[in-house]
Amino acid sequence: MENIQNLTDKYIAKTYNRSPVQLIRGAGSLAYDTEGKRYIDLGSGIAVNQFGIADPDWIQAVTVQLSCLQHTSNLYYSEPAARLAKILCQRTGMERVFFSNSGAEANECAIKTARRRAFLTYGDESHSTIITLRDSFHGRTVTTLSATGQDSFHTEFGPFTPGFVYAQPGDVADLHRLADSTDCCAVMLETIQGEGGVNVLDEAYVQAAWELCRQRDMLLIVDEVQTGNGRTGSLYSYTHYGITPDIVTTAKGLAGGLPMGATLLGSRCADVLTPGSHGSTFGGNPVAAAGAVNIINRIDEGLLAGVLQRETLIRDLLAGAKGVIDVTGRGLMLGIRCEKPAGEIVAQAARAGVLVLTAKDKVRLLPALNIPEHLLQEAIEILKRVIAE
Repeated sequence: MENIQNLTDKYIAKTYNRSPVQLIRGAGSLAYDTEGKRYIDLGSGIAVNQFGIADPDWIQAVTVQLSCLQHTSNLYYSEPAARLAKILCQRTGMERVFFSNSGAEANECAIKTARRRAFLTYGDESHSTIITLRDSFHGRTVTTLSATGQDSFHTEFGPFTPGFVYAQPGDVADLHRLADSTDCCAVMLETIQGEGGVNVLDEAYVQAAWELCRQRDMLLIVDEVQTGNGRTGSLYSYTHYGITPDIVTTAKGLAGGLPMGATLLGSRCADVLTPGSHGSTFGGNPVAAAGAVNIINRIDEGLLAGVLQRETLIRDLLAGAKGVIDVTGRGLMLGIRCEKPAGEIVAQAARAGVLVLTAKDKVRLLPALNIPEHLLQEAIEILKRVIAE
């Protein structure tokens, strides 16, 4: 077998600083490299493998669909996509779904929907501005980078898409100031800013943003690309806040490892998109949709209770641990601020057999929703030793 790292370095675009770990197989929350070394996976492919690696129920659902029809395009009707859309709408109260292939595409659809609704309302593009938040992250296309409220992403790829302004998280007055000074059509936010540092938004702030949108006939878009599909202990994280968004975007764990994004549309914008106004060749792909049906149907109250139980276990194990400053996040989307640099901890943890991630200056944990508690405890004890060294 040719060396995976050498092939990657020679032939794949150098857009990632990869860990020197060459994974080739796994089962559940355990992964193995080319040398047979065992790792406990606390990253799940960046919140993608919701039920772990090579989950047998998911494999069966995907394999059955593969043997029937792998792709149709959206020129025809497809049973898995229709069934998935029904499940998502019934479980969220949304009315329609647009399927795509990624979180960035789901957010692009949300942006287009908000702006088209404003165009249909006002007859022109005068009300096209969207308020997003500082430290947000909404994707890597030019437009979703423009929506991202981090200056570090707004260089080298210009000109960037105009029409975005950035509010300070937690500052309700700043939200109102931006709404007063610009012609806005929407507010777009993550309830937990994942890439921005696992920052949880305050409940009163999110409710204020929702109320502002109602007062100004703006749409509230909640980006659930990382927080969605059971990650925070509810199917979608906005339910922790007592609000009903107009648009919800999701991806990552939706199809359990296959590329799929979804933009869920509420009653105020359910009919904004019409034939020709948006589209996707692979969106709603039958195989990805079959995988997603399997994932969503298994995210039930018992599983969600288990997510919160595992959060408590992690927090209890880290409480008072040497080198740990604090823990942020919710459910199984947690950030650990440490005295040591996060990147150093990630590298040392991998050498010790635990795979974790970073988010700004924090170590980020995104394990499978059903990770066995004994493995989780073993991994956290290893991580504690690494942090304390």
